[in-house]
Amino acid sequence: MIKPADIIKSTSLVLGLSLITACAAGSGAEGGEDSPYPDEITLDYAYYSPTSLVLKEFGWLEEAFEEEGTDIEFVLSQGSNRALEFLSGGSVDFGSTAGAAALMAKGNNAPIKNVYIYSQPEWTALAANESSGINEVTDLKGKQVAATLGTDPYIFLIRALQEHGLSANDLEIVNLQHSDGANALGTGQVDAWAGLDPHMARQELETEAELFYRNTSFNTYGFLNVREAFADEYPEAVEKVIEVYEKARKWVIENPEETAEIMAREAQMDDSVAALQLERNDFSNSLPGDEHIDSLTEAGLVLQDAGVMEEELDIEQLVSDLIDPSYAENVIDTDE
Repeated sequence: MIKPADIIKSTSLVLGLSLITACAAGSGAEGGEDSPYPDEITLDYAYYSPTSLVLKEFGWLEEAFEEEGTDIEFVLSQGSNRALEFLSGGSVDFGSTAGAAALMAKGNNAPIKNVYIYSQPEWTALAANESSGINEVTDLKGKQVAATLGTDPYIFLIRALQEHGLSANDLEIVNLQHSDGANALGTGQVDAWAGLDPHMARQELETEAELFYRNTSFNTYGFLNVREAFADEYPEAVEKVIEVYEKARKWVIENPEETAEIMAREAQMDDSVAALQLERNDFSNSLPGDEHIDSLTEAGLVLQDAGVMEEELDIEQLVSDLIDPSYAENVIDTDE
């Protein structure tokens, strides 16, 4: 059975190894000595971030950086844990994660900062098959539950358990990447699953899976994070990336059907699954601010109380160190 202390040690080891790797490598190639832009920028794209899929589809970043002589590369992140590994290891400059996952990584000294909010999603819930007999969180006691450690669904599970008087010690958490967790639920290998869209939407529409526990407030925001070293060296490049993300965000709001088609094609899923996933995203506020700070602080304190984050960490300071709205404030017009 996975214990919170074991999870902390495991996460610390992964991030520690990644940080060592980062000392030897970085994805942003060296620009000219006085150039405000690097020769290359590497960003992730993720099925849980519709905006990133739109950027990849239309090549707007490539266009924006063409005159600067900067090449753009995209890398697929299968979950927040992968995006954070990429960031800490220096293989991407920008990575898409859930806010709480970024906070946990920051607590393990990940060299990242949040500079943009790509969505406010309800992308995670607790799912079980209709025939399982699981109808509420307390039914999970003694059960096997799939979750991806270090991601919002895992954090959602921990918070749901705590709210209902349980802990991770009361069940067996099976560490599976999101898609594998969905498959494990579908084949009956686990009793329940802390789901993530689009896999969760697919399970809802294509199998007997039901979302037996939903709580929008336990879903932390979609964070676009940047490597601190990259942001320090290329602040203008960070602002330009945010500008293009803004273009994609506005396009998504104005073109939901076309966005769903892009999502379906990229993730190889049915249009109805993509549409359901998209409905569960709010793209109205992309500027990091007080609501994100408050939400993340609350999540951090809950995780600290549950033993998932070290108790000696100053959560408020950690959140302050993570969230940096200054880049977005320079380019986002809040009057629009």
